[in-house]
Amino acid sequence: MELINKESKVKNLDSNVLYDTIIIGGGPAGFTAAVYCMRKGLKTAMIVKLPGGQVSETSSVENYLGFRYIEGFDLVEKFKDQVKQFEIAYSEGKEVIGLESNSSQKTVILSDSTAYKTKTVIIATGCTWRKLGVPGEDEFLGRGVAYCVTCDAPLFKNKIVTVVGGGNSGVEAALDLARIARLVKLIVRGDAITADKLLTDKLSLYENVEIVYDSEINKIKGDKVVSSIVRRNRTTGELIEEPADGIFVEIGLAPNIKFADGLLALNKSGEIVIDGNCKTSIAGIYAAGDVTSVPYNQIVIAAGEGAKAALSVYHYITNTVS
Repeated sequence: MELINKESKVKNLDSNVLYDTIIIGGGPAGFTAAVYCMRKGLKTAMIVKLPGGQVSETSSVENYLGFRYIEGFDLVEKFKDQVKQFEIAYSEGKEVIGLESNSSQKTVILSDSTAYKTKTVIIATGCTWRKLGVPGEDEFLGRGVAYCVTCDAPLFKNKIVTVVGGGNSGVEAALDLARIARLVKLIVRGDAITADKLLTDKLSLYENVEIVYDSEINKIKGDKVVSSIVRRNRTTGELIEEPADGIFVEIGLAPNIKFADGLLALNKSGEIVIDGNCKTSIAGIYAAGDVTSVPYNQIVIAAGEGAKAALSVYHYITNTVS
């Protein structure tokens, strides 16, 4: 749903306007940055492909201050309502495909070839969960298929849970779930776990954890919710169906930064490298949230980083930009 309506002060973007800042992305970091930019009186535009990002795909949120429990979609709607009170330029549903920078201004290019000028940019495009790409994965999203153990682990108390991924994120997820689930099956594609030894040593202490090597998920099955998974032995090709109340896919995150490919300094994980003030390697371009090198992908952390990026932009404009 668009922000622009009769009750809101939101406007369409104008290619003839030089904005103080353009925020790319509409998750917790992007919406929080928008609120802080507008409160500082900055001429702000916001370009959002999918409001909420990963939050909109989270079945429940129980760790965001002020809400004992809230659906991810409902939390995103509250973010949007907060922004509607400001005179912000807003675009939803279009993708940013290019970002150009020179000493005086930046240019943001959308998928429909429109270009917008700005003094600064805040990149808050987040990450995309790497998916298995198997039947049932999209169908049962939020109904047994999950990607955030911090968000959704409490839903699987005393249940049978499958975790996919033998790296640090997979083992960390298995550890969190082992404390509450009846049985955790960790599916590892290779013949060994690649997670840090400290994590694997901790995992070995749990008797309710079973590690299955040389296997991959072939299908996720169920009716209204997940009831089983089909895994394939990569050596023999044998297909085995096993009961599962849920499946956590922990095979990594892909930062959404393709539009700025080659422009900014990235770390080995493809995340934008920032300093303590959310500055990137290019003056006037800031970044916040899961797309950056800041550790821990949590809603509250992304929101805080969005506020920090906005305040840094305000300081940059008032002290640097003429």
